[in-house]
Amino acid sequence: MDYRDAFRSALEKVRSEGRYRVFADLKRHRGEFPRATWTRDDGTSADVVVWCSNDYLGQGQNPLVLDAMHQAIEEAGAGSGGTRNISGTTHYHVELERELADLHGKEAALLFTSGYVSNEASLSTLYKILPGLIVFSDALNHNSMISGIRAGAREQRKVFRHNDLEHLEELLAAAPADVPKLVAFESVYSMDGDIADLPAMVALAKKYGAMTYLDEVHAVGMYGPRGAGVAERDGVMDQIDIIEGTLGKAFGVMGGYIAADAVIVDAIRSWADGFIFTTSLPPALAAGAVASIRYLKEHDEIRAAHQERSASLKARLIKAGLPVMPSVCHIVPVLVGDAVHCKMISDILLEEHGIYVQPINYPTVPRGTERLRFTPSPAHTDEMMDRLVEALETLWVHCNIERVGGVAA
Repeated sequence: MDYRDAFRSALEKVRSEGRYRVFADLKRHRGEFPRATWTRDDGTSADVVVWCSNDYLGQGQNPLVLDAMHQAIEEAGAGSGGTRNISGTTHYHVELERELADLHGKEAALLFTSGYVSNEASLSTLYKILPGLIVFSDALNHNSMISGIRAGAREQRKVFRHNDLEHLEELLAAAPADVPKLVAFESVYSMDGDIADLPAMVALAKKYGAMTYLDEVHAVGMYGPRGAGVAERDGVMDQIDIIEGTLGKAFGVMGGYIAADAVIVDAIRSWADGFIFTTSLPPALAAGAVASIRYLKEHDEIRAAHQERSASLKARLIKAGLPVMPSVCHIVPVLVGDAVHCKMISDILLEEHGIYVQPINYPTVPRGTERLRFTPSPAHTDEMMDRLVEALETLWVHCNIERVGGVAA
């Protein structure tokens, strides 16, 4: 058997569907976010404006964060020294977990190496701790949540239609009353830009004796008076059993975590393979995250500026008649609806306009809903927005993409 043929065929399938991903070689400019240098395949370079970073608030460039990371390197060196269970627990990790627990008003928190790992490890471990557990999962939950939930048998997984509380209640009512249950959902859904009804979700889970697991990855740092997320904004943070978040988006560093009652955190710490068997985050990353969290707890004006920038970009795109998908958060998705066109527009924006935004294609979103996903930050200026809108107007005509009243049909 020629194994290479199988790999070639797999790649050709992706290419033939127009969704082969090409990574842009970028180097961000310290202190000048969202500007970066793009290096082409031929070695030449050009300055670009980044429009798709999940460093939503530019905290990856905050001097306080950088100084904290430099200081940690000087004090402790580069790596952590191993897994948390052997030699990789440092004072920086302990301090960060305390900061996260305080942020979410919980007794404890637990660090993981990424938001993906924190979801996959935590959700899969709950099946070990709660025999017979049935997890009720929103249809648009992130792949990391789906991966963790798949650890249970098929009859232990129930998927409800996206943000459909009636369907969720049907499934909850049909489940045996005496088995453990968990409702798993997100606050901000990052591809469509909608937000779950957290108070209603919590009330429904309580009605049927279910625990709640909330992914706040695209909300921590950006919502609530201290940046704890949508649950804080909506006044239900104390009613969520397990809150999961990331350090790699609004906080501008790297890592994932959960926050919950101490007994829940301790049990997951003791049972989760994804925590036990992996090297812990470097001290510098933990120190940078602490600095970022503390800063954002005290600077609500950054969140206000972020929301204003998002609203401003949406208004400009809608005024231009571009198909902005309905979004009630900081995410600004623009529907293209075709993988080839989506990639084409992205390439032209980068090569001819110095605008970097990656195409969002299947499997990240369903086929036929391919889109450009813009994430304006407080550092994106009116001039940058005007240049972006002007370029998109030109390309929508050039690529012969239909516009429908400014909103995707």
